[in-house]
Amino acid sequence: MAEQALVHVPVMMEEVLKLLAPRPGGIYLDCTFGHGGHSRALLNLIGEKGRVMAMDRDPWAVAEGQRLAAVEPRFSITRSAFSDLDAVARAGGVYGQVDGALFDLGVCSSQLDEAERGFSFRGDGPLDMRMDPETGTSARHWLAKAPERDISRVIKDFGEERYARRIARAIVAARAEEAIETTAQLAEIVRRAVPAPKRSARQCRPGAASIHPATRTFQAIRIYINRELEEVDVALRKVVDVLAPGGHLAVISFHSLEDRIVKRFMRDQSRPPRAPRGLPLPEPVAPPALKLLGKLQRPGAAEVSVNPRARSALLRGAEKCA
Repeated sequence: MAEQALVHVPVMMEEVLKLLAPRPGGIYLDCTFGHGGHSRALLNLIGEKGRVMAMDRDPWAVAEGQRLAAVEPRFSITRSAFSDLDAVARAGGVYGQVDGALFDLGVCSSQLDEAERGFSFRGDGPLDMRMDPETGTSARHWLAKAPERDISRVIKDFGEERYARRIARAIVAARAEEAIETTAQLAEIVRRAVPAPKRSARQCRPGAASIHPATRTFQAIRIYINRELEEVDVALRKVVDVLAPGGHLAVISFHSLEDRIVKRFMRDQSRPPRAPRGLPLPEPVAPPALKLLGKLQRPGAAEVSVNPRARSALLRGAEKCA
């Protein structure tokens, strides 16, 4: 049996399990282990001969997964970006045999809650933001050297921030006075850059709760530092070949930029190829790679009331065609 421990329960657990439809003896790939809630739920449903293989690039998550693997022979975890899922599947001898793959693209709650990770401005900490703190460039180092136009572009493109140019200008001006090294420093710089009437009543969408003026900027920098959208695009293009015929794919995203990539991928892969206008399709025509499993799903009001972080979750599913 799976380890019976008090664990974090991810968003939309019931909906995810319904999409993946785990069966006894099945092979499942949890591409974003995090706290391990999805993996543990799958282990409880796949019987003695089933298998769950997980991935994560966060060393804390990998350590948590290794503790589970130590007591659960049906489970394994690899420290890796999920864009390398094909290599993980090959190494595990399951390439083309995976019955279900899951991507939960949200930032793990431990990353947000631990100030030293630098993902959030709720607590003051070093301005890092790396999913894997041992690789890549930290937000602090990037902001110290990046040209103003690059900072503005990142904040605009990845944060969909209306005041990206003002914020970038304020960051460059502030770093000329002193190094920007903490999340509190950056949050205050952004807050001051946003026009005063907009500082206390910013909204994600009509009817949504107000958000801090720095929310979009932090999101944008985090996405850029971790190459999150590139990771999603590469992983989705690989996952079809990793799945077995009839295998299911479930993806949870948390903002429109991620969901747009997922939506387009699933849409394109579920349609037959199209020839250029005026030209016939060559024979034979390859069938679609995926079949969509229902429509976009959102968490219910009951779940959001218990876990406000779930409010922006978007779930999509597909099945690999035979």
